[in-house]
Amino acid sequence: MSVDAAFRHEALFYAGDDDFVTGTSAFIRDGLANDEPTLVVVSAEKIAMLKENLGLDAQAVLFADMSDVGLNPARIIPAWRDFVAEYGADGRRLRGIGEPIWKGRGPAELVESQRHEALLNVAFAGGQAWYLLCPYDTQSLDPEVVEEAFRSHPFTSHSSNGRAESGQYVGLEVESVPFNAPLPEPTGEPPEFTFRGGPMGGLRRLVARHALDAGLNSTKTADLVLAVTEVAGNSLKHGGGEGVLRIWQDPAILYCEVRDRGYIRQPLVGREKPAADTDGGRGLWLVNQLCDLVQVRTNESGSVVRLHMNRA
Repeated sequence: MSVDAAFRHEALFYAGDDDFVTGTSAFIRDGLANDEPTLVVVSAEKIAMLKENLGLDAQAVLFADMSDVGLNPARIIPAWRDFVAEYGADGRRLRGIGEPIWKGRGPAELVESQRHEALLNVAFAGGQAWYLLCPYDTQSLDPEVVEEAFRSHPFTSHSSNGRAESGQYVGLEVESVPFNAPLPEPTGEPPEFTFRGGPMGGLRRLVARHALDAGLNSTKTADLVLAVTEVAGNSLKHGGGEGVLRIWQDPAILYCEVRDRGYIRQPLVGREKPAADTDGGRGLWLVNQLCDLVQVRTNESGSVVRLHMNRA
């Protein structure tokens, strides 16, 4: 097991709202006592509870609603990096609280949130010293979700028995391997559209027609068309010169999926903000800004990028 000395990534297991407030407010007050800038990214309801408990101390804490920051979990690491860059540039120690997993996350969102938790260790290994606490509600979450937190967090804590290293943490070597968890197949057999080099006008019109038929408004339709174009462009450039697009929907979501013969080696693909002076590497970053959820899978035989757009 490899544990980074500078970045402390800890799962806090709590049982209900009162236990949440007790554990997280103590963590916040410890940071304030040590003059450590602190950002709390949880639900709006929990922000309100913490502000009430902290009183005037809340004025010294930064807060953000996780439903805004992390609806798409791939956007959370960039938000933490912005915080670290702005408040820790002088080597100052920092603190954060982030709760990306809660009861009500859909199955696909849950898988990507768990992937996010593992990739936090990769993203911040060997960098700025800071302490991130990730709360998990043992009363509302399935036991399997709680168990997975032991594997993605090097440290754990409980309000009743303190802090400890997690003996189940899998380590950076495992977390850095390209992700190939299976994606569920759609019901039925959605049509497949093969695309190759050349103008993409036909592909864009196809996506736009399906988006409008699914009830997406003009803004979300334009975002999805741009996102599919970016992914298809990556397939033409890096995925063997062609790809296959599938489009389908369920009552809540419109899906666009692109498969190709490429292999994506970077574990943080799409989760790192490109530098302003960088020519390439913007495609999957942009796609994550445009879509409600993005799922990337890869192995030696090829890659798949599945885009989700909420219909409501």
